Amino acid sequence: MTAILLGIPACCSSLPPSLRSPLSSTHPPLHPARKMVMTDLLKPEDIKKALDAFAGETFDPKKFFEMIGMKAMSAENVKKVFQVLDVDGSGFIEEEELKFVLKGFSKDGRDLTDAETKAFLTAADKDGDGKIGIDEFEALVHE
Repeated sequence: MTAILLGIPACCSSLPPSLRSPLSSTHPPLHPARKMVMTDLLKPEDIKKALDAFAGETFDPKKFFEMIGMKAMSAENVKKVFQVLDVDGSGFIEEEELKFVLKGFSKDGRDLTDAETKAFLTAADKDGDGKIGIDEFEALVHE
């Protein structure tokens, strides 16, 4: 009875509270990487320092990745970062997602300018399809 009053579907009432959601019957579970935040993989102080280092029109993705410690990360952890940045879960970081990539590292991150976005895309998109796949992202990080 309590489960019904709380709006929890009966099928989920036996789950521990941390796993219950009133939306669980209508929404699929989040991809594991979507639950992850960058600070699970990277040091917040390194992220802040790197974000502060790049004013408008000065963003350099290779230097940024090095400053936050990604260059030394395993391919598996770079993939986890990629999955967080791939907001729509398409398997690619498209130009529209790329503009907001710094917000993926910190809510205080700024938007990239159009010129920075295009330069980032050009640096990473080796096959010219207009988006960055995981292999292209990893190659740029470890370049």
